[in-house]
Amino acid sequence: MASARHVRGLSLIEVLMAVLIFSVGLIGLSGLLITSLRSNQSGYQRTQVEFLAMSMADRMRANPLAVWSGAYNATGYPLTGTQACTTASACTPAKLALRDQYLWSSQLKTFLPNPTASIACTNGVTPNAAQLLVRAPYAGNCVMRINWSERSAGDSGHQDVTTRTYVWNFQP
Repeated sequence: MASARHVRGLSLIEVLMAVLIFSVGLIGLSGLLITSLRSNQSGYQRTQVEFLAMSMADRMRANPLAVWSGAYNATGYPLTGTQACTTASACTPAKLALRDQYLWSSQLKTFLPNPTASIACTNGVTPNAAQLLVRAPYAGNCVMRINWSERSAGDSGHQDVTTRTYVWNFQP
């Protein structure tokens, strides 16, 4: 009879040890899950930045007269305001550029945490009025810079926030 009690006590200790080992494994998996979620968020934000950059570049390609005149150049994105185009009057290239800037600024604020951006286009040549009427391709270079805040994917227990920067040299 004594040996049966001894076996029951030994089984209880074995079960407790198995639960302890299982619990330690679950704690390790939860840390891995948190790191995975942070890495996925980082990848998502970088994808959004690429989408936003391509979106603005496409808008600029569609409005070469405004690019030539420097209407897209700004260092203080995101901008606030409203567009001035109405159904009664068509947009000029400058007004269309302003509308594009406001829409892009809205997207920056929607998709990225603490965004700032700048666009600087430099002309390689200055076209004459006749060339601009035929929508000459832009002969200069544009630099787009987008900054946003990103939490680190580390497991340090701190809320480490760093500023990430995306820089793109392109010709619209």
